Amino acid sequence: MTARGFFNSLTFRLSLLVILTVAATGFALAGREGFLAAALLGGAWAIKSIYALFKRNAQKVAFMFDAIENADHAFRYAEKGCTSDDLLVNASLNRIIRILFGAQADVMQKEKYYELILNSVNTGIIVVDNNGYLYQSNNEAHRLLGLPVFTHLKQLRQLGADVEDFFTQIRPGNRHQISFVNERGTVQLAIRVSEMTLRDKHVRILAINDIKSELDNKEIDSWIRLTRVLTHEIMNAVTPIASLSDTLLSTCDNSHSTLRNGLETISTTGKGLIAFVESYRKFTHIPTPRPSLFYVRTLADRMIQLAGHSSHYPPVHFATHIEPENLLVYADENLAGQVLLNLLKNATQAIGSAGQTDGRIELKAYSNEEEAVVVEISNNGPLIPADEVEHIFVPFFTTKEGGSGVGLSISRQIMRLSGGSITLKNTAKETTFVLTFP
Repeated sequence: MTARGFFNSLTFRLSLLVILTVAATGFALAGREGFLAAALLGGAWAIKSIYALFKRNAQKVAFMFDAIENADHAFRYAEKGCTSDDLLVNASLNRIIRILFGAQADVMQKEKYYELILNSVNTGIIVVDNNGYLYQSNNEAHRLLGLPVFTHLKQLRQLGADVEDFFTQIRPGNRHQISFVNERGTVQLAIRVSEMTLRDKHVRILAINDIKSELDNKEIDSWIRLTRVLTHEIMNAVTPIASLSDTLLSTCDNSHSTLRNGLETISTTGKGLIAFVESYRKFTHIPTPRPSLFYVRTLADRMIQLAGHSSHYPPVHFATHIEPENLLVYADENLAGQVLLNLLKNATQAIGSAGQTDGRIELKAYSNEEEAVVVEISNNGPLIPADEVEHIFVPFFTTKEGGSGVGLSISRQIMRLSGGSITLKNTAKETTFVLTFP
């Protein structure tokens, strides 16, 4: 240590203060006022220098916390060319800086880790305070609610005032459910709520799950069981009647015209009812999908050609937009073709029955953010009435004269067995069915 460093050290100043204090006491007892005054002045200087040193170190601590608060990772105190006391203080403060920044880095790394996990789950998570401000939310919550940017519960008003009120008022308890309509169609959510204190604030944690597919699956299973029972009982009753009427017809001569006409009516009606029931058996006996890779373009072109030649209505303009051109899908090509053909034929019939001469059907296919293949079939025919939208996938429901009401039901069943989905997306000008293949 240099001489200058020694004289600026805390050790020298404390030693000097002790010596001057002892000297002042001796001078006071000896009555030597001149030396006493000098000792007191020296002691005052020592105290002032110690206070200045303390203040300088306190400022160092304050500067250190300012640097930490401002995330100044480059801030450091010199550890060379200083007194031993300054070296000890500076080295200690630098160590504190390293520890705090290291702890901060660990916290940030853990936050990123937990955020990555949070964004990987299939449950939407929202953390909201009592004022409606969001502390945290994951990607699934944004997707389920259809809100790319979500910072306050007031933004839910665009989905409906009742939706905002629901999310604002729900509290921990039983499982809550809500349904609303956004650009993805009808959304049905199940929500569980828990509470905790976070950073001295009371917050609610909302766990959101999409239960529409679950409800759809239960509904389809119920319809399948009902249809199997009905078709079995009807076939058991009608088949013997049709067979017996044919047998009686073979033994009845033309002299009994009234009897013969009655038997023919019974036979024709029975066979028609059998054919009708057979169409519903298709809904309950869809073959197990055998998926393989195939080009969407090839399937689309083939189904459009079939749909265009299967209608007696005026020609309809077909347009296809597939991006990329060589887009592949992994599914059962035959079953997927059956769904596409059914939707295309429904669209041509809707346009033709309305007598439109500017009919247009557009097929778009692309890969979405989840890397699922999405196929959209849109037409500019008459829109489906709002009171019929929620029934179009229900078995036996039809608005077409002579329709069986199983086409869309079978399509939904095929998409369900394929692990995908089919939804209706109505706009002010077009009707669009959306097929999603995983």
